[in-house]
Amino acid sequence: MRSSHDLVIVGMGSAGIAAAELAAALGLDVVAVERGRIGGDCLWTGCVPSKALLASARTAHQIRTAEVMGLTAAEPGIDPARVWARIRSVQAGIAATDDNRERFEAMGVEVVEGTATLTGPRTVSVGGRELDTRFVLLCTGSRTSVPPIAGLSEAGFVSSETLFALAEIPRSFVIIGGGPVAVELAQGFSRLGIRVVLLELLPRLLAREEPELAELLTAVLQREGVEIHVGAAAERVSIEDGLKVVSGTKDGAPFRVAAEELLVAAGRTPRVEGLRLEEVGVEVGRGGVRVDRRLRTSVPSIYAAGDVAGRFLFTHSAAYEATIAVRNMFLPGSSRVPELVPWCTFTDPELAHAGLTVAEARERFGADRVRVRRIDLARSDRARADGTTEGAILLVTVRERVVGAHVLGPAAGELIHELALLVRERRKLLDLGSLIHAYPTYSTSVNLLVAEAAYERARRWGWLARRRR
Repeated sequence: MRSSHDLVIVGMGSAGIAAAELAAALGLDVVAVERGRIGGDCLWTGCVPSKALLASARTAHQIRTAEVMGLTAAEPGIDPARVWARIRSVQAGIAATDDNRERFEAMGVEVVEGTATLTGPRTVSVGGRELDTRFVLLCTGSRTSVPPIAGLSEAGFVSSETLFALAEIPRSFVIIGGGPVAVELAQGFSRLGIRVVLLELLPRLLAREEPELAELLTAVLQREGVEIHVGAAAERVSIEDGLKVVSGTKDGAPFRVAAEELLVAAGRTPRVEGLRLEEVGVEVGRGGVRVDRRLRTSVPSIYAAGDVAGRFLFTHSAAYEATIAVRNMFLPGSSRVPELVPWCTFTDPELAHAGLTVAEARERFGADRVRVRRIDLARSDRARADGTTEGAILLVTVRERVVGAHVLGPAAGELIHELALLVRERRKLLDLGSLIHAYPTYSTSVNLLVAEAAYERARRWGWLARRRR
């Protein structure tokens, strides 16, 4: 059975959903193929369940530390099974409203369940059905990378893909990895009374972040009870007395840690298996499907967006890329995907990032041209009132033009966007001077940085001021 369409979307996660919505709005004939559940990793194994977990953990932490707010602190009654049940309820609510098949079919998108295989530049096979199409958009996402550790597979482990389906919640975890997923879950578990040991091969956690702020966050995690080992190479996993034991070396010395369960959070691998991409001429590298700045693969009728294309492994980036891909397929002209993508690690405090780190800016522009402007949250009246003064805003500038912004603090993920706009538009910090920020907010701290820059300029031009004779 053959049929002809404008677009076949392979995968209905964050990228596929955004692509389907835009293509439907353009009145195109669209088929979306999904082998699992609509919503992809974001809804079922990533953003949504992890943030629901962190919300419960934050509440437990607030109860436990209420003394700092002049209230009576107490040890919260924590039932992990009820927390997991709430997570599944949140997922079900989203699945029943935003990410359900009927919603897309009402838009005019045909949703096909099954595993897609590319049989040509313009043909996709699903369950014995051959789909002819003008364009194909690959949105197959990524999966957990499993490090080559002896005994790991035999001992068994969980990842973000299986964690939230657990019937029984372990009382302790060893987490292998030190990126955003690892540190978010480590803090969440610890606040819920689950013992956590975190192992990171690199010299520090969150290697892509501004080191100073990453170190401050690491100290917060340690203070809350997370046992952290950096520079730790996990070499073997075994089972002893019912516990899973990880052994290896740290700073040249042997180490052993044990817990009821292992969580692997050591990166992501693009999902390309089974698509037969090479057979139709699509180039694939270690980072995923190779695309140009317009998200077109080596086959002009085939595009890729999101994790499978390996640019930025974030939900928001995937959705944005997918809409750019559809725009480039069907509308006049062309658009390129931006190199600037802000992101946030949703610990407490949050750690947000846009643009270059200090080291990256110095390497690109020269150390003598780079200036760092920094302000501690302890100077924020709102942070003082909220009792959340741990954190800072750090701006990286070149001749006062902002090229990087990094925020550690409450709602840093909300605060980063106006700073990201400065980076994208190649604007100077003083350009924010004409924008009045509501008081008292955390963003008022940005105004304090603007004021410092303005006062420096005023001192240079003070000789022009009219003085009393």
